[in-house]
Amino acid sequence: MKIAVTYEKGSIFQHFGHTQQFKFYDIEGKEIIKEQIISPTGGGHGALAGFLTENGADTLICGGIGGGAQMALAEAGIRLYGGVSGSADEAVRAFLEGTLEYQPDVCCSHHAQGHGGNCTGHSCGEDKHGCPGSHAQEA
Repeated sequence: MKIAVTYEKGSIFQHFGHTQQFKFYDIEGKEIIKEQIISPTGGGHGALAGFLTENGADTLICGGIGGGAQMALAEAGIRLYGGVSGSADEAVRAFLEGTLEYQPDVCCSHHAQGHGGNCTGHSCGEDKHGCPGSHAQEA
């Protein structure tokens, strides 16, 4: 098993689409055997899901994440544990112990604003977070 965590200065970064680093944990049984921090080479939902797949991740722990990214991860076969905050290392240990608190229907905060609260299939068009589409299309 290989777990990826959105990462910034030891903590879980709170926006999947903006993360500048992922911390990867190679797991055997319930033990961490290797840790590595890697910066993604591209942005956007599909590119980040592809980056995780290329690096062997089958599980992602993150903070907020939008519907488009959730769909890209599901299509890539990556299990998602979102809505998590705090220490990345502690979250992975909690995951391995079966005590990780997460939100199965997590949605990143900006997706709930101006999108009618609908995280799936949104089209916000804000280049800063790699979402496709345009607000003009929603009118």
